[in-house]
Amino acid sequence: MVKGIRVHKHGGPEVMKWEDVEVGEPKEGQVRVKNKAIGINFIDVYFRKGVYKTSSIPYIPGVEACGVVTAVGPGVTGRQVGDVVAFAGGAMGSYVEELILPANKLVPVPPSIDSTVAASLLLKGMTAQFLLHRCFKVQHGHTILVHAAAGGVGSLLCQWANALGATVIGTVSTQEKASQAKEDGCHHVIIYKVEDFVARVTEITSGNGVEVVYDSVGKDTFEGSLRCLKFRGYMVSFGQSSGAPDPVPLSALSVKSLFLTRPTLFHYTATRDELLENAGEVFANVDKGTLRVRVNHTYPLSEAALAHSDLENRKTSGSVVLIP
Repeated sequence: MVKGIRVHKHGGPEVMKWEDVEVGEPKEGQVRVKNKAIGINFIDVYFRKGVYKTSSIPYIPGVEACGVVTAVGPGVTGRQVGDVVAFAGGAMGSYVEELILPANKLVPVPPSIDSTVAASLLLKGMTAQFLLHRCFKVQHGHTILVHAAAGGVGSLLCQWANALGATVIGTVSTQEKASQAKEDGCHHVIIYKVEDFVARVTEITSGNGVEVVYDSVGKDTFEGSLRCLKFRGYMVSFGQSSGAPDPVPLSALSVKSLFLTRPTLFHYTATRDELLENAGEVFANVDKGTLRVRVNHTYPLSEAALAHSDLENRKTSGSVVLIP
């Protein structure tokens, strides 16, 4: 028996309960992993609120963690007790001290990567990788707009896009976060509570607009994001921290022949080869220094509700990690 967080009904952070959890032994194709660090992501909030549906209730939240293999089930090859591994997506239930996972959803963590960094990085890093390289291929000379530029994914998007040679415009909520976004490679930072981001983007681009907008905010920024795009620009909506955007008539896209996508990481890491390639590229860019990971906030696993509250109230920046 181990300890973990369980959600018995949808709602606010208070529905997260610290309880005993039965683990058991790994079966065919499974391994048991003792978590060293657990990543918190906004998707965890969506599941807790019921925006996204879980297969059952009660459930254990969390889709990302890094830990050590403590047992290997029958039929598993390439994994052994003592291996340091991480997972991001493909399985639910990381808010727990120890858990059973499908072996084919785990990626090896290089010795050069700290477990806390791995747990905070993998989901966000793989998201940044597919957004910048596969959903829309950012290249030298492009101008891009990143909302929530000081957030976990936003920070990595800015750093990586800058390294690719793009001009990066980022929006943030505070001066403190503006300073961080600058450090992360934003050439232009807009504090959206003070400035009209559409007007500023228009000014920065001399009225041309940007090639692509990466929008994880949703309702509050969606319409303005469309107006920031140049002809044949790409609107990449990959989150909705302010709520779901209002429905968009096709005519709103035809004005500038825009492309609109609502991508999901798990569709871009559907095969084992895709997963390993994406994760490998993320870890390699950390080793090269292209990506710097800010684990600005750590909480005991038992205080996951407080961590969720702080995340939703935008009291955090960078990555947030739970420590069992």
